[in-house]
Amino acid sequence: MAAQHPTAAVLLCEVVMEILSWVPAKPVTRLKLVCKSWNSIISHPHFVKLHLHRSSKNAILLFTLTQPLTLGEERKQSIVLSSVESFIQNPSSALDAQENHHSLHVQDWVSGSCNGLVCLARILYHPNNHICDIWFRLLNPLTGFISENSPCLSVSMHTAFGFGYDESSDSYKVVTVIRDSSGTVTAQVYSFGGSSWKRANSFPAFPFSVEDNGHFIGGTLNWLGLRNPHGGAYDWADVTLDMLMIVSFDLKSDTNKQILLPKGIDEIPGQKPTLGVWENSLYFLHDYKNTHLIAWQMKEFGDENSWTQLLKISFHHLGVERLLFPEFIFENGNIFMLRGRHRFEEVFYDRRDNSVKRVNILANNCYFDIFDYVESLIQPC
Repeated sequence: MAAQHPTAAVLLCEVVMEILSWVPAKPVTRLKLVCKSWNSIISHPHFVKLHLHRSSKNAILLFTLTQPLTLGEERKQSIVLSSVESFIQNPSSALDAQENHHSLHVQDWVSGSCNGLVCLARILYHPNNHICDIWFRLLNPLTGFISENSPCLSVSMHTAFGFGYDESSDSYKVVTVIRDSSGTVTAQVYSFGGSSWKRANSFPAFPFSVEDNGHFIGGTLNWLGLRNPHGGAYDWADVTLDMLMIVSFDLKSDTNKQILLPKGIDEIPGQKPTLGVWENSLYFLHDYKNTHLIAWQMKEFGDENSWTQLLKISFHHLGVERLLFPEFIFENGNIFMLRGRHRFEEVFYDRRDNSVKRVNILANNCYFDIFDYVESLIQPC
């Protein structure tokens, strides 16, 4: 048989790469076994990034916690992968699905998801001195990749996390926002694959809650916090509008800046507002006069003039007596999922037809959190 012309071989390789880049991540990993050339193509960094760019963005990651049913049994923590459509149709089935279920260590918490990688924080609490030791590592639940642990970081219990990707250095970073006993707020940054934590500039505000992970968008992590907090406790009734701010941390420069709130807000909300990134858009949500939910979307991230009010809907129409902020926003800001009147009820509001659907979660989980997710082959060094 005549030897294949080098140009023809290159063209064939490019055709194969083009075709395989459209195959979903899970089956494409099995195609590595077809032959050495396919394994080489699929493992190449250029193909991995091309495949990520073309992967479906219609997926979510569910972090679940199941309390023990009997004495002596430990709680169970896991992550579950689901399509948006499956979850909206039947949340209970999606949460209980075993096919895309991955068990976690009892001390592991999900602190973010980016490009198919899940950032896990393992936290060891020392309640006697209000200190905790934290290690972070990356998991790709699709490929089974697990990174080495970050160096241990000993911090106060008043610490918030964030996880994202720095395209300029092609690195994944985790940021901890730490408030010490004096009220000073600082940030520590770790780049996965590195050997140490780096201290960043001081922070002008501290997030409302340590459970509020930094929201990744456009190479930045974003938190909604209070300017110059004094101590760990505060009364929301004493908070003024000028104390409220969005802090955006740039993962390339390790610096932060303030993003202005929407111009239509002229008084402090009655309840704590919330900030979120869903489907690559920044949202700000708050109550109005304790009777309505208002949602703003930043159409162009970084452009403060692009804040647009998406909806204003009454609690009465939603069937709730008080504001229960959205746990997730689906389908480009059209479907809002809110916590219902009790912990097992979810409310889905579709602003396209103004419809409200109530769903009782019958899964065996007392707690779950939702993250944007995309299937990928990413396995950083």
